[in-house]
Amino acid sequence: MTINARDLFSLSGKVILLTGAAGNLGSQYVDGLSQVGANVVLADMNYVECVKIEKTVRKKYDVDPLSLKLDLTSQKSISNLVSKVLKKYSKIDVLINNAAYQGTDEIRTTPFEKLLLKDWNKAVSVNLTGIFLLCQQVGEIMKKQRQGNIINIGSTYGLVAPDQRIYGNSGQNAGAFYAATKSAVINLTRYLASYWANTGIRVNTLSPGGVERNQTRDFVNNYSKKTMLGRMARKDEYVGAIIFLASDASSYMTGSNLIIDGGWTAW
Repeated sequence: MTINARDLFSLSGKVILLTGAAGNLGSQYVDGLSQVGANVVLADMNYVECVKIEKTVRKKYDVDPLSLKLDLTSQKSISNLVSKVLKKYSKIDVLINNAAYQGTDEIRTTPFEKLLLKDWNKAVSVNLTGIFLLCQQVGEIMKKQRQGNIINIGSTYGLVAPDQRIYGNSGQNAGAFYAATKSAVINLTRYLASYWANTGIRVNTLSPGGVERNQTRDFVNNYSKKTMLGRMARKDEYVGAIIFLASDASSYMTGSNLIIDGGWTAW
């Protein structure tokens, strides 16, 4: 059998539901997935920004994207989103649970002992419960299709504790709620991969490291020293991994966690 590598990574005609599409990394994923032929559903609270990104990729590539407003804390919003996607495309091939709540600078720098329950609950609602609800509804559709692919976005902080020494007064601190929810997402992925084994549904996690984007120079330097590559990631450096996980190039992969962190967790 001859393998066509280009076809392996093609997403031509695939419908990909991407949450957090208006974000720093989400917008990169939209462009990359569109380049290889995917029709991306841009789902985010920031509907206006999604529409701007949608117009750009529609002009650049031969694809048919769709922007929809999504509130992951609302089961009704999630149901409405799924219904609208099915009405337009009649299928969902890939779900990428990319949206996440990290809190404001003030919340992230709040001492653990003073962290408010409402801030903890909001993180759990978006970062974990929202994924649970979307996986429930989209997973049911994928079971009927007898094929589907779910990619959950984790974090290195779902694997190891944040090194408190690198933050200082940067305001970039990772809250306890972020570490807890991202860790939960990684094992939810394993559970769902096992639960949906032999149904045609694959479920994997991508765990990225930190991305450089206007942080203080001290923070960037301190973070970079923790990585083997000696730097933070560029915002476009996870696009290849997303295409790999969404495409047939990863067809024998499920229940796995793909870690891309510049070597942070390897030493």
